Amino acid sequence: MKKQFFWISFIGVCLVEIIILIVFATQIPNFSQDSVAVNEVVQSVTQDMNHIEEHRNRTTLEYVVLDNEGNLLYKTKSGLSESIHQAIAHRDTILDIVVDHMMVGKVIIYNDGAQTFQKQQQTILLILVVSLVILWAICMGYAVYVHLTVIRPFYKLKGFAERIATGNLDIPLEMDRQNLFGAFTESFDMMRSELKKAKIAEAQAKQSKKELVAKLSHDIKTPVASIKALSEVGLAVTANDKDKTNYQQIISKADQINTLVTNLFTATLEELEQLTVSPIHMESTQLKTMLENADYLHQAQISEVPACLVYADVLRLQQVLDNIFSNAYKYAKTNLSVLVQKEEQYMRISIEDFGGGVLPEELSTIKEKFKRGHNAKHIEGAGLGLYISDYFMKAMQGKLIIENGAQGLIVTVLILLSGKN
Repeated sequence: MKKQFFWISFIGVCLVEIIILIVFATQIPNFSQDSVAVNEVVQSVTQDMNHIEEHRNRTTLEYVVLDNEGNLLYKTKSGLSESIHQAIAHRDTILDIVVDHMMVGKVIIYNDGAQTFQKQQQTILLILVVSLVILWAICMGYAVYVHLTVIRPFYKLKGFAERIATGNLDIPLEMDRQNLFGAFTESFDMMRSELKKAKIAEAQAKQSKKELVAKLSHDIKTPVASIKALSEVGLAVTANDKDKTNYQQIISKADQINTLVTNLFTATLEELEQLTVSPIHMESTQLKTMLENADYLHQAQISEVPACLVYADVLRLQQVLDNIFSNAYKYAKTNLSVLVQKEEQYMRISIEDFGGGVLPEELSTIKEKFKRGHNAKHIEGAGLGLYISDYFMKAMQGKLIIENGAQGLIVTVLILLSGKN
């Protein structure tokens, strides 16, 4: 409906502009005057010539009366031609005044055709400008509509797929059925739920390595295959190049999700080394964006990040921050305070909640595989987030420190500064 309204409005305004341009291009100036009114002026001036000072204009025309020597006898208003030369230059009408078969003067009738034509042109140009402004407003409005209903939902879906690809299954995807990706939004969140169930099932499994891998492969590939199959059907039936590109990206992301999530969730202590960590030298200003991306509930107060170079793997560090924020919101259910400080060897990121912390005896084991705090008994989870985060930080030559603060748990991420490795 909105698309139809846009195209109807767009075509309508374009037609108006075309009509205006045709009228403007084909308009012929008309400098002729009303012959009846001109004749009435001549007759009235002829009758009053002997007492011209008492003459009154009885028409809508403006004129000047001259005697035979060119002297001004009468004029209806100022600014009119007062000589034959001026009248000829202005294309005024010049007529003789004859009384008793003798020419006693001339009447110069002012020609306002040029001014009238100019006013008509100005009116047409004004209408054309207004129509162009309306057309611009319609295009801008539609651009905003496309951004809100197509571009922004697509990037939200892309960001969600990237989180799934890194193994973060705790942050739900908001449902939005009002845009072109509404159906995929629901399907992707269903996939997230299924993958999360598979992750919990892995922690509880007591079978051999081969059986565990086979079971998780089945659980994970089923929802991913469904998404991929739906995307392939959409790719086959659509004729729109943009939609084809979107379907191809979804298929590509589904393949990436299948690879990365299987890799993460089937990791054992020996297999963890297969998850590659490739640190690089990066600007510390990127940490601000990474912290904001991890803060999916937008309830954290994040301090300014000191400018310097740090040594980290962007993908794995984002996964570490995602796990910490997810745990804090899931178990503490409070706002967060994030303090970023530059130290001698590390960039320190301290993330503190206000949920009371964990038992002192749990601090030494909470980073171990499948270990969880006492406050997580009735909350879904596998006990792998901190374990994997600790491994990633060690692989980046950093540290992950967990301690109780005054009001809650403090998780500190120490990122190595460039030049200190």
